[in-house]
Amino acid sequence: MAKTVGARRSAKNGAQAPIVSDHVLALAVYVLYLFGFFTGLTAVIGAIIAYMQSDRADEVVRTHFRFQVKTFLIGLLYLFIAAITFHIAIGGLVLLWWVVWTVIRCVKGLLALNAGEPIAEPDSWLFG
Repeated sequence: MAKTVGARRSAKNGAQAPIVSDHVLALAVYVLYLFGFFTGLTAVIGAIIAYMQSDRADEVVRTHFRFQVKTFLIGLLYLFIAAITFHIAIGGLVLLWWVVWTVIRCVKGLLALNAGEPIAEPDSWLFG
């Protein structure tokens, strides 16, 4: 049993290596956001993960976490605007825009993460 614990220790400082890499966590957040269309709660969980990991990750994955946090916060703003304007028929269009916008951001993020590339503009309000 001692060998398996020692195998997970980092060679640098003896600290325990993480069980799940930042890359996998960023992937999980994108998937949680996409499932959020059906549950809502998974998007919140994904946002919490992205926020908590945003300072711990390497530079490439850090851009993804920043992008994901922005996606969640801007998405909340779109949902709020859709809710208050739904009675005048504009809310339906805002809601449709939010769905398309979120899917494009998640797919773009997934493709960049798969290629090992950072998000070019993680603070962008459009598609990064």
